[in-house]
Amino acid sequence: MSSRYWRAVQAIVVYEVELSSNSIYVLNAHLSAVFYAAKFSDQFILVSLPSRMARSLNEWLWQHEFWLPPGITWEDMEESEDVHYPQPRDLLLSIPFALILVVIRCAFERAIALPLSSKLGVRDKHRPKAQPNPMLETFYNTCCKNPEEGELLSLAKQCDLPVRKVERWFRRRRNTDRPSLSKKFCEACWRFTFYFVSFFTGLAVLYDKPWLWDHRECWTGYPQQPLQPSLFWYYLLELSFYWSLVFTLPFDVKRKDFKEQIIHHAATIFLISFSYCANYIRIGTLVMVIHDASDCFLEPTKIFNYMKWKKTCDSLFMIFSAVFLISRLVIFPYTVLYNTYYYSMEIFQPFFGYYFMNALLITLQLLHVFWSCLIIHMVYKFILQGTMEKDMRSDTEESDKDEEREKISEKEKNGITYFSNVTSNNYIQRNESEPLNNRNHLTNGHVKER
Repeated sequence: MSSRYWRAVQAIVVYEVELSSNSIYVLNAHLSAVFYAAKFSDQFILVSLPSRMARSLNEWLWQHEFWLPPGITWEDMEESEDVHYPQPRDLLLSIPFALILVVIRCAFERAIALPLSSKLGVRDKHRPKAQPNPMLETFYNTCCKNPEEGELLSLAKQCDLPVRKVERWFRRRRNTDRPSLSKKFCEACWRFTFYFVSFFTGLAVLYDKPWLWDHRECWTGYPQQPLQPSLFWYYLLELSFYWSLVFTLPFDVKRKDFKEQIIHHAATIFLISFSYCANYIRIGTLVMVIHDASDCFLEPTKIFNYMKWKKTCDSLFMIFSAVFLISRLVIFPYTVLYNTYYYSMEIFQPFFGYYFMNALLITLQLLHVFWSCLIIHMVYKFILQGTMEKDMRSDTEESDKDEEREKISEKEKNGITYFSNVTSNNYIQRNESEPLNNRNHLTNGHVKER
């Protein structure tokens, strides 16, 4: 902090010190400044804000009508030596813990996942690089990554290049930005490791809790439900992980449902944070363990897909589909949504927190329905074709087939049909208009008519 702020701190004349139940101190000084001191362990983080705005914001945000049922105030939630309740200041710990998880992830991917990918035969495809071209690079970065036909013609004239070469340049440039197979493998390994640990941690924490088996117990004694240490650390683990996903969003594999993923992360962070502050701990733990159940099967499905273990991948995909559809479309609505909508009303009257909590849960359920439609479509294709269709969310490379089509087109202009192995199954791509009958094969792989 600069000396200007230290002088301001020293010059503070404290007229009033307000201690709200969330342990955030508001220090009102002279006319122009106020310092918010958020308690973090034994230290205080000071943030300078305009006095009126800071005080108004603090009073408005922490109104007990927002967070607690009617008839309950923050004074009723004060801690004692024997009883501990969730305190909003505890959530500050999730930020440094999220950064620690990012460091652990980097070390895990470099020391474990990447060497494992090499041993398991995960190889990155060779990607021809686009030749340096400042004009095309500027257009790619500022205007469009996939130009239309008119834009291609204009760029070809400006660069004095054939349109086909401009198309090839953009195709190769897009492929350069796409994540490699080893990167996808490492990311899936990390997420599988976390979801596996988190899911079984949740089961270990909840197996002896009454609300896991009797859902009405979620509201017994609410909101004065003491916070157990195991529940605190479970909450902190989950919240820190989702913060770490937000921090690494620019570097992670971007799929076609990228926007839906952002909405999911935001809704999850709001849900975990709000449920902690309002002491919806019991219902929050059910939400987290239900979500982690299907993710434990999703990530290994990706891993075996990258390894080209098709049968294992298909089997895991069917298991994942069943677990996802049952947990997200059956268990979640009954265990969580019905619980919060109806069972909670047996204890208290509706208030803002009730509506806000259910709005976040409905947002998650809409995302569940969206992803369920994608999964059902893939299962339908699997039943018809006997093999799993490529993940509809994946961003696929363009180079192989498009390059081969160009080569075939060029060869056909000269009266020659070109054969090549273009897929992982090594099948022969032939000219559909001419059968192989009545052709002589030459030693160089070409054919000519008799």
